[in-house]
Amino acid sequence: MREPLGAIFRIFLALGLTSFGGPLAHLGYYRREFVERRKWLTEAAYADLVALCQFLPGPASSQVCYALGVSRGGIAGGLTAFLGFTLPSALLMVGFAYASGRLEGPLAAGLLHGLKLVAVAVVAQAVWGMARTLCPDRERASIAVLATLVVTVAATAVGQIAAIALGGLLGLWLCRAAPADAAGRLPMMVSRHAAWIALAAFAVLLVGLPLAARAGAGRVVEATEAFYRTGALVFGGGHVVLPLLEAAVVSPGWVSHDAFLAGYGAAQAMPGPVFTLAAYLGTVMSEPPNGVAGAALCLVAIFLPGLLLVTGALPFWDAVRRRTAAPAAMRGVNAAVVGILLAALYQPVWTSAVKGPGDFVVALVAFVLLVVWALPSWSVVLLTALGGVLLAGR
Repeated sequence: MREPLGAIFRIFLALGLTSFGGPLAHLGYYRREFVERRKWLTEAAYADLVALCQFLPGPASSQVCYALGVSRGGIAGGLTAFLGFTLPSALLMVGFAYASGRLEGPLAAGLLHGLKLVAVAVVAQAVWGMARTLCPDRERASIAVLATLVVTVAATAVGQIAAIALGGLLGLWLCRAAPADAAGRLPMMVSRHAAWIALAAFAVLLVGLPLAARAGAGRVVEATEAFYRTGALVFGGGHVVLPLLEAAVVSPGWVSHDAFLAGYGAAQAMPGPVFTLAAYLGTVMSEPPNGVAGAALCLVAIFLPGLLLVTGALPFWDAVRRRTAAPAAMRGVNAAVVGILLAALYQPVWTSAVKGPGDFVVALVAFVLLVVWALPSWSVVLLTALGGVLLAGR
């Protein structure tokens, strides 16, 4: 049954304003809203949709959001749902970017340092939780360690791509024995013709943007290519985007380490998708495109590949997931993602934020509050920011 676009926007805007806790929490909000309350789809169909979005690169929770909108309003409904869910967080991140640029003095330095320490705790929590889920056996744990070694030795975007590819190949070899998940049928309003157009657009942009950037097409194309590549290559979404974004914007000198980690820390206090960190980065980049225009450009570029892939995959997913090879490769890729995130926890997150015993204590307390006490992310952000201010006043 179709829903009016206005109704879809209002439903997802409410979720975008209240969905704290990161990607896994978002999936729980969706299940409660659309499986239990509104009954848009069955439990099995929702599990199948989540499996599809975890199988594809891109921000998984935002892809599920888009697909839920597609199920009730076609592609227009998907874009409307995505806009409603993403807009609050994006606007808040742009506002933080402008506010942080005006913060000066020891108090401001302590506040920004506290946000960097939040990043340590949040990434450590992500590594801990993902390792327990995605590396439950020795085969996948070994793939994760190997991916950590690859990314540590080759600390570039190429090294990260190589680690993901190696994880997929090893998954085909080592991870076929894991039990398959139950399947459900997805009620989606996407034709195969539209799916092929979306897949073609994804491929053309993935290949064409780097060629245009190397041909000297300008900073707008370079920024678009960097964020599009990040969105096209990140598996698992959420915190996994950290190392890829760091390589995209810090390595070329567009954004400083300190500003990058401060923005990442602030993103943990926001509702909605972590990928809206791109709006902050686009705003604070040292050269144009920056400001509001840079935020809009980077936001579209990082989300676009994931949405194109979901559009292209929806009509074919039922057939693909029946094959043994695809889930096995994905298990290996997910394990490699854990290894990449573990490497990012050390460099740049830990090395840039933890400079002494006081920093270590604040980061450790934040980690315990998140993992053991299960406090909401926004409250831990506020407490850790306060800890950074107190450290600065010593």
